[in-house]
Amino acid sequence: MFCWLFDESIQSMTRIYFDNAATTSLDPAVLDAMMPYLTSNFGNPSSIYSYGRETRMAIENARKSVAKILCAHPAEIFFTSGGTESSNTAITASVRDLGCKHIITSAIEHHATLHTVAYLQSKGEATVSYVNLLPGGHIDMAHLEKLLTESNAKCLVTLMHANNEIGNMLDLQATGELCKKYGAVFHSDTVQTVGHFPFDLHNTHVDFITGAGHKFHGPKGVGILYISEKIKISPFVHGGSQERNMRAGTENLYGIVGFAKALELASAAYETESGYIGGLKMYMMEQLQKNIEGVSFNGDPTGKSLYTVLSANFPKTDKSEMLLFSLDINNICASGGSACTSGAEQGSHVIRAINNNTDQVTVRFSFSKNNNRQEVDNVINKLRELI
Repeated sequence: MFCWLFDESIQSMTRIYFDNAATTSLDPAVLDAMMPYLTSNFGNPSSIYSYGRETRMAIENARKSVAKILCAHPAEIFFTSGGTESSNTAITASVRDLGCKHIITSAIEHHATLHTVAYLQSKGEATVSYVNLLPGGHIDMAHLEKLLTESNAKCLVTLMHANNEIGNMLDLQATGELCKKYGAVFHSDTVQTVGHFPFDLHNTHVDFITGAGHKFHGPKGVGILYISEKIKISPFVHGGSQERNMRAGTENLYGIVGFAKALELASAAYETESGYIGGLKMYMMEQLQKNIEGVSFNGDPTGKSLYTVLSANFPKTDKSEMLLFSLDINNICASGGSACTSGAEQGSHVIRAINNNTDQVTVRFSFSKNNNRQEVDNVINKLRELI
């Protein structure tokens, strides 16, 4: 469609991919682990003959591996299609099975949470309160406790561990203890942190967490839902007895194997890769401040924040209004917020909630182990030309 805009020099450029919070590339070692289950080991895990037993063993070994890394029990790990299904399951079950008639959330949650709670509210199944945000976008914990104190109904608190657009991180331990104090169910969307940070679920008061393989160099279309052994819920998807009667449907065998392998690799490399990626983020921040007049940043980028995400604001001009498009035609992949909102006219609900400045253009840069400083320098040089 836009072929006429490209000249030969642009076509021959290598793409720079700075949208890893949307999805990451598949690690070659993960693909190697998956390949036998895409070819020779194709049996249905529910079958009783050898082909089925082999693939059933692969799923259960993957479950054990994931549970060990997250410091959970294998019986608490359920494989799903991804973070969206996992959050829908947890939130809906909290209302319908666990008796939570008051949901406390925030205005900057992922739409998988916000749309689900809005649906339940529209059906009269629960009331919804939104916790205040502090100026930098962090959750106001004092207001959260006030909402819990004043509630006359059992509460579900659903707050994401790390925001996918601005990177701000929630204190999972402190929030869990607050929920425990007031008898609230606690669900946390941890899609941006599973595979990026260590977890100790045995010693964290959280009832549900979520994960998605494609956020840490695993395959798309597979995720997890952790359900604390202390609670019992009904299935969200009905039909068969898979996932110990919790999620009907033939398992995504090769996806599950890939998820476990990707999590194993990410966990083993956490110390070195988190430092390396965090260094790229800080280098990009420094270079933007040095080279782009009027640049500012959303959230708490130098504080309690994802080491992978940098959300930058640029002064709005005739040139910068088309910034994402201009970056794209120069083979630079970035986002206007989350991948879910970057193409939408209404823009990012997260940015509107924390920084509703119509004189700025926001771009989210997000990094992985595959990026390097030369790419940062190339993007900075291109931004200097474009703005």
